[in-house]
Amino acid sequence: MRALTGIQPTNILHVGNLFGALLPAVELQKHYDLHMMIVDLHAITVPQEPATLRQNIRLLTAAYLAAGVDPTKTILFQQSQIGAHAELAWLLQTVCRMSEAERMTQFKDKSKAKGENVSVGLFTYPILMAADILLYDTEVVPVGEDQLQHIELTRDLAERFNRDFGETFVLPKPVLQAEGARIIGIDDPNKKMSKSAPSPKNYISILDDAEFAPQLPILNKASPLTTTGLDSKTC
Repeated sequence: MRALTGIQPTNILHVGNLFGALLPAVELQKHYDLHMMIVDLHAITVPQEPATLRQNIRLLTAAYLAAGVDPTKTILFQQSQIGAHAELAWLLQTVCRMSEAERMTQFKDKSKAKGENVSVGLFTYPILMAADILLYDTEVVPVGEDQLQHIELTRDLAERFNRDFGETFVLPKPVLQAEGARIIGIDDPNKKMSKSAPSPKNYISILDDAEFAPQLPILNKASPLTTTGLDSKTC
């Protein structure tokens, strides 16, 4: 069976990425025909400095390999190098209903902070994600809880396309990880750990050195998380 996963290239790789994507990918390649993407087209739905983006792509590639991804077993590639991703995304936009795209809760959450500056690319992000998945006849997609709605949209678009134009796409099934599917943010237990979070205290970067530890919030056993600053002089 074929599985597909991917991460946006960024200079911030946090423990959520490690436990939610990198390490699970190492296990997936043992059991599936695994395709792993560096999803740089998704990354540019928000402003990116070109030189920094190129460096982040190299950094993420190194992180994949360091985590144990075996290029002899897994197809590791850069999304933008395959033009069919953008081409299929356009075709799927023509069969996606506006009401379906507007229901995507992740766009609503991310656009609140940006207001009028939010891009159309961010709005159509789930449709590009659907193209990524359907392009490779993907059967299994490992996802976190926040991505389940996007997989449902992918299946809906595939079914509609198949009905209108003939059997073309495989309907993918989401696989929700028992562990690491949703790593909560350090500063807010109601939100997941995210590199796009406004506060750097939301996440723990896997590239941080030991000197960063005193800046982390206390993890209190009595409550899920607190935002009390950790004072290195008192611990």
